[in-house]
Amino acid sequence: MNPAQTNGDSATVAVVGAGLAGLTAARALHRAGVDVVVLEAAGRIGGRALTETTTLGSRVDLGGQWIGHDHHRVMAMAREFGATQYPMHTNPLPTVLDGDRTVPVAAPGALVAWLALGAAEVLSRTGVPAGWNNATLGAWLRKLPWHTPRRLLEVIAGTSWTADLDRFSVTAATKFIRHQGGLRTMLATAGGAQDALLVEGIGALVDGLAAELGSRVRTGQRVTSIRRDADGVTLRTATGTVRATKVVVAVPPPVARQISHEPPLPPERLAVERNTYMGTVYKAIAVYDRPFWRERKGGEVIVLDAPGRAVFDTSPPDGPGHLCVLVPGPEARTLDGLDPVARREKILGSLVGHIGPEVLKPVDWHEKAWHLDEFVPGGYTALPEPGTVEGFPSAVPAPVSDIHWAGAETAADHAGYFEGAIASGGRVSREVLAALADREQGAAVGDSTAG
Repeated sequence: MNPAQTNGDSATVAVVGAGLAGLTAARALHRAGVDVVVLEAAGRIGGRALTETTTLGSRVDLGGQWIGHDHHRVMAMAREFGATQYPMHTNPLPTVLDGDRTVPVAAPGALVAWLALGAAEVLSRTGVPAGWNNATLGAWLRKLPWHTPRRLLEVIAGTSWTADLDRFSVTAATKFIRHQGGLRTMLATAGGAQDALLVEGIGALVDGLAAELGSRVRTGQRVTSIRRDADGVTLRTATGTVRATKVVVAVPPPVARQISHEPPLPPERLAVERNTYMGTVYKAIAVYDRPFWRERKGGEVIVLDAPGRAVFDTSPPDGPGHLCVLVPGPEARTLDGLDPVARREKILGSLVGHIGPEVLKPVDWHEKAWHLDEFVPGGYTALPEPGTVEGFPSAVPAPVSDIHWAGAETAADHAGYFEGAIASGGRVSREVLAALADREQGAAVGDSTAG
C-alpha cells in the first residue's frame, strides 16, 4: 500500500474504498487492462474485514468471518489464495443462559420465542401491512408479556442485524429475513450463514487481492469530494486530487454521504445515503491453549444477561481455542466506558457456571467496537431508518453519470455479507468495462463523422 501524494494523479478508474468489494472490482478492472487506483481513507485495508494474529500464532477475525453454506464466491477466492476452510464446531442448538439458570429448549418461554420466530418467517414470505414500516421491532417485542421469550428474541434480533431495535422497523426485519434466505439460514451454523471459517482469516483474501494490485492501493486517502464534468470526474482527497474517467464508490451509504458532490447527486441516491445508518456491534475473541469447553457443555451460548450476547466456538481444527463473542445494538455501547480488563470480566463472567472458571483466564484477548471506528462506523451492514425503504436489501443502484456503486449493500443476493461484497465488485467491474467500451465506441464514431 502506498500512502503517497495524489496531487495531479490520474487513472482511468478510481475506486473509493479498499474493502472486499472495492478490491475485487479493482482487480477485475486491472486484469482487463484498465488503469485503476484504489483510494482508502483508513491507514489499513479491508474495511469490515480485520484479521489479527494471536500470541499463540492463530488468526482471528474481528470483522466479518463466517462463510455461509452457499457463499461460493468467498469459497472460490479462498481456494485461489490457498486459505484453509474448516467447518464450525457446533451443537444442534445453542445453550441459553438467563443469569445462573439454563433455559431448556422446551421451556415455555423458549417455546414462545420459537413460535414468534416462526411467525416472523411466515410474514417475511407473505408480506406485512404498509403501516408496519413505521412500527419498530423493539416496540413490537415489548408487547410480549413474558420476560424470557422477549429477551431471547431481543438478543437474537440484535445479533442478526446489529440494529437498535427501536430504530429498526418490523417491515425491515421481514425484508431482511426473506432476502437472507430465511431464519434457519440466518441463524444456523452448520448448513447456514455461519457454516465455515478460514484458518488464515478473511484477511487472507484482502491481502491476496491487494498484493496483485500493489501500489495501486493507497491508504490514508480520504475522498472528500467528487466533481463530475463532461470528460469524467475529479476526486479531492486528503492530500490532493485524482482525475479519472470513471469512479466506483465502494463504501457503505452512511459512509459515502461524507463525500460532497458537484453537481449534487439525484434525490433518489441522496435518500439512500441519508436514510440509512450503520449497525452497532462489539466483537471479542478470547484465546485459550485449547477449547476446553468441548469437554463440558459446549461453547455456543446465547446470554440473556445485559449486555445480551452470542458466543461461538470458532476454534481452528488444530487449536488453539477461540471463543467469539458478539454484543449487538445499544448494549454494545454500554461497554465503551469500561477498561479492557473490566470489559473482559463482564463479558466472560456469565460463562463461569456454564464451562468453568478457566474461561476468565484467556491466554490472549482481541476486541473491536465497530461503532467507534472512524472509517467504518459500525457493522455488519447499513440499515434503513423506520418509515423509509432505501436501505432494504437487493437495491442494486444505477450509475449516476460516471459514478458507479459497489459494496455489500448493493448486492442482488447475499447483501450485507462478504459474499455480497465480492459479487458487487464483479458486477460493477463489468458495468464499468461496458461503459468504457461504449464511451470508446462513441468517441470513434465521433472521430469518423468529423473526418
